[in-house]
Amino acid sequence: MRQLLIILAVITSVFTASARSNYSHNTADLPNSAQTILKNNFKAKVNHIKIEKDFGKIKEYDVVLTDGTEVTFDSHGNWKDIEVRQNASVPASLVPKAIADYVRQNQKNVKITGIEKNRSGYEVELSNGVEMKFNSDGQFIRYDK
Repeated sequence: MRQLLIILAVITSVFTASARSNYSHNTADLPNSAQTILKNNFKAKVNHIKIEKDFGKIKEYDVVLTDGTEVTFDSHGNWKDIEVRQNASVPASLVPKAIADYVRQNQKNVKITGIEKNRSGYEVELSNGVEMKFNSDGQFIRYDK
């Protein structure tokens, strides 16, 4: 019985240690590509960075800027998710042209306030509350709830 308790304690400590996150305020802790994206596309400075680890390896970086913008990067520094304030827009240079064109033509006078990139394509949030899904080529799939 004592050995079982020791084994459970070791397993618990391994899982606890493997899922830890670190926090930083230094952009140098980000991969170079993430630093470049932030520098070239956002005026606000980094407020803090949450570095999420899984089994000792960096899984992703959650960056919060001083204006409230949130950008998530994968372990290589590629953006995965961008969310801005309701009255702001995701930088046009980060929105695929096909998506920007479709939104401009079909949703007049709205801003893209969020965009998420995943394996199947993109999810886009608009300033009017509408959510849309696009495939990886930027072609419209459907409105989402």
